[in-house]
Amino acid sequence: MKHLTMILCAALALFTGIAFAADVTGDWTAQVNGPDGNSMTLSYHFKQDGGKLTGTVEGPGGSLPVQNGVVDGDKLSFTVTFNGGNGDMKILNEGTMKGEDISLTVKVNGEAYGGPITLKKSK
Repeated sequence: MKHLTMILCAALALFTGIAFAADVTGDWTAQVNGPDGNSMTLSYHFKQDGGKLTGTVEGPGGSLPVQNGVVDGDKLSFTVTFNGGNGDMKILNEGTMKGEDISLTVKVNGEAYGGPITLKKSK
């Protein structure tokens, strides 16, 4: 009986965590400074299916697919890859969802790039 109680408690904790997990599905925007210092808008279109995250990131250069997207509770991560003229650049995005905002940190080819980016949920 003690074993069954432990299993039920563990299952309840797991399902409670899933019920309170963030859902990042939807459209998000962010204002960022480009390499030239000018501000630009990035649009993020996310689709979450359980812990899997897919979608696109759109900016002045076009649309890039979200790759390796993962959502775990209020944490998310994904990469986008594009050819920057000198070969492929891999951009790792890692963030935390808080209410209607997502705070992302960005690494380009493994190097930190700028400060956190705040994504705002589109209404």
